[in-house]
Amino acid sequence: MFLRRLFLCFLFSPLLIWAGQLSEQSMSEQSMSEQSRSEPSTIPILTINGAIGPSVRDYLLEHISRSNQNQQVPLIIITLDTPGGLVSSLRDINKSILESTKPIVCLVYPKGARAASAGTYILYACHHAAMAPATTLGAATPVNIGPNPNSNDGSEDKDSSASAMEKKILNDSIAYIRSLAQLRGRNADWAELAVAEAATLTATEALKENVINALADSPEALIEQIKNNPAQLSGLDPQINLQDVALNVIEPDWRHQFIGTITDPNIAYILLLIGIYGLILEFYSPGIGVAGVTGVIALLIATYALQMLPLSFSGMGLLIVGIGLLVAEAMVPSFGVLGIGGLIAFVIGSIFLIDTDQVQFQVSIPIIAAFALVSVLFLVFCLGFLWRNRHSQVVSGKEEIVGAEVVVVDDFTGKGQVIFNGEQWSANSIQPLQKDQIVKVTAIKGLVLTVNPIQVKE
Repeated sequence: MFLRRLFLCFLFSPLLIWAGQLSEQSMSEQSMSEQSRSEPSTIPILTINGAIGPSVRDYLLEHISRSNQNQQVPLIIITLDTPGGLVSSLRDINKSILESTKPIVCLVYPKGARAASAGTYILYACHHAAMAPATTLGAATPVNIGPNPNSNDGSEDKDSSASAMEKKILNDSIAYIRSLAQLRGRNADWAELAVAEAATLTATEALKENVINALADSPEALIEQIKNNPAQLSGLDPQINLQDVALNVIEPDWRHQFIGTITDPNIAYILLLIGIYGLILEFYSPGIGVAGVTGVIALLIATYALQMLPLSFSGMGLLIVGIGLLVAEAMVPSFGVLGIGGLIAFVIGSIFLIDTDQVQFQVSIPIIAAFALVSVLFLVFCLGFLWRNRHSQVVSGKEEIVGAEVVVVDDFTGKGQVIFNGEQWSANSIQPLQKDQIVKVTAIKGLVLTVNPIQVKE
């Protein structure tokens, strides 16, 4: 009987577990539904203020993903004020916008703001584009090639000066922004001009040219427009009530601010050099490890930051070669040949370290000049001093005594007294010694010296 009951329990336990899971899921859905009806809708406002880089990308991707999973979010607002940014970050942001299940509204805001370069691409990618008065957009030409020349000299091929690679980059950018414009039903011809000829528009002109959907003084005013005409926003759930909606400005948290700080090319560059110099100093002057620990931490942070930036391996190689030559100059006298070569490689490598033409993501020239000077002083003079000290004669302790010359106090054979550095020491000698004779210390045992007469070379 017991075995039968046990068998039935094993037989029906999967069914009971499945039924329990269905019941929990149903109760969870019911609870979420009740919560959805009880809580007001919230619209997150994400902010792009400055150059678009890795920290901005992570900030937007994280909160767009969270908003898509939140049933209380009917739409997302992104305010734009940017001069442009990195292509890799731009592409990732636009992928997130295009894949979003919630409509994303972009607003160039506040007054006086701009959506230049990469900002124009983001504005075109958004489901609904708006601009505040006295704002601008455009100038979306890849900065490494500039706008197409409009020469009037009768040349048949006005793009003859552009290389094949530059044409590929330009055509790819044109195709990309046209695809975004066609997807959102906006002016694709002007989008092409923004890339090919760095065209720009004011807010009023952009609305007239069908580049944007609306003009709005603020996010609140934009939401009021959408409330009055929800049909203008494609992808918006018609059952969503925007009357009681609450706006929530989401600022970057400490993590995104930290990433933004270390991915500043100047900060990443300084951390890289601190890491390298810390390890070099620890190698040449071993101590309690402060320089080594600091160097390792700085180097790891710099590595994390540089892998998020468009790092040039050629620039990194030149930088490391330059530091190596400066170290060699400190150890091997070369009449400045290694030092000058190292300084040149160091400066060129620093300039080419970040592979981008975006000024916001280039290492500052004054910082490069300052660290070049500091590197010469540190590596050539400081390390040179440490290297020479490592190979100089020891002037203290047991090593100082062995091999030193001392003076015999009185005649003795076997045990006697000698003078070393003004102090009287006990000494042993297997040979007879005379008073005031200069002898050499060959060994030390405790506080007793072993001495022998100095052999006179003939």
